[in-house]
Amino acid sequence: MRKILFTLFLGLIGWSAIAQTTINRNPAIEKLVLEVSADSLKKYIYDLSAFNTRHTLSTDEKNGMPSSQRYVLSKFNIFAKASNGRMTAEIEEFVIPADGRRITSDSKVANVIATLKGTNPADNRIFIVSGHLDSRNKDVMDSTGGAPGANDDGSGVAAVIELARVMAKMEFSATILFVAFTGEEQGLKGATYLADKAKSEGWNIAGVLNNDIVGNSNSSETNISDNTKLRVFSETIPLAEDEQQAALRRSTNADNDSKSRQLARYIKEVGELYVDQMEIKLIYRSDRFLRGGDQTPFFRNGFTAVRMSEMNENFYHQHENVRVENGIQYGDLPEFMDFEYLRKVSAVNLAAAASLANSAGMPEEVKIDVRGLSNKSILLWKAPSIGKAKGYYVLMRETSSPMWEKKFFTTETTLTLPYSKDNYFFAVQSVTETGEESLAVFPVPISR
Repeated sequence: MRKILFTLFLGLIGWSAIAQTTINRNPAIEKLVLEVSADSLKKYIYDLSAFNTRHTLSTDEKNGMPSSQRYVLSKFNIFAKASNGRMTAEIEEFVIPADGRRITSDSKVANVIATLKGTNPADNRIFIVSGHLDSRNKDVMDSTGGAPGANDDGSGVAAVIELARVMAKMEFSATILFVAFTGEEQGLKGATYLADKAKSEGWNIAGVLNNDIVGNSNSSETNISDNTKLRVFSETIPLAEDEQQAALRRSTNADNDSKSRQLARYIKEVGELYVDQMEIKLIYRSDRFLRGGDQTPFFRNGFTAVRMSEMNENFYHQHENVRVENGIQYGDLPEFMDFEYLRKVSAVNLAAAASLANSAGMPEEVKIDVRGLSNKSILLWKAPSIGKAKGYYVLMRETSSPMWEKKFFTTETTLTLPYSKDNYFFAVQSVTETGEESLAVFPVPISR
């Protein structure tokens, strides 16, 4: 009997050790996360939904897209007062050429952008948090009919506005853009304009967090109600991949390690660290079936981007005219949103954006030595050219695992691990003195 009890005691000790998880949050980021307000988000949503329509082609100066753009700009300008001159905002106009589909004639439209300038002159990185301001009803070409667009995508824009409010007063090494795109429903027009501009002007866009339909927690048909899960979509094989990059990906079996996939993993790790009762679900698709989002133009131009979207969509309240039919209320109305859920989604965005914008740059020239047969793995890299790294994490996971499973810290720029490179995937990220981690870099083989 004593032997049985002793065995049970040891088992309980072992279970307790396995169950323990250390939560180590940066106090500055945690403070910002706690400032995200469901009440503020609710106010933005009701304000945005009060415009008759936010259709891209709406020209109604009093109750259409132009007035909603001025509303977002006014919020950005109010919050900029707390930034000591580091935040500026503008409505950036441009012309969408007629495309014979959803743009019938050349049309002047605009994105609304707040820029929170980074404080490190040597840090040229830009991180973007975005949503799309335009709304639609069932007929995507109806530019005058009522289209409140509370969740699609008032929710994404509200998150962007709230992040601008909370983050304006804090300093970040890198620059953050808070963007309300136009033209998403007409073919990703506003995002395409900005992504093309960024590429042509050589911007160092290090990550795009696009939020589209992030404010509802109750699904149609299945009636699932759950405000504890958020989907992050990321591309598998990069759209901008050239043949040389494709050959390297095939040779290293890195199909699950695109830069956007690393950003998705980062959001999961950081989001779940700072936001209680929220699980980030990694979706190994660039978007949903038959749908698209403003992250796609950034993919096409070779930038790192993801789409954030609610776990349980309600299609009674997407792309539908406001009406009651067979006892069902249709239309994208604010009363069907979950503002506590939207608060948590916004907080995930904030935690990820703040951590990234104050991280050092990614390690450079990350390599793994495959020149000999060995059951050890040797990784080598160079220090980042941006910021100061206190050290580095070498990340490791089994080939079948979606997330990194072990982290090995070192202050050197090389590490030898007693794990076979044939059995595991590895990556390297930098870490600052205050604990901010960079995105992970998948290694290139040294074969000769």
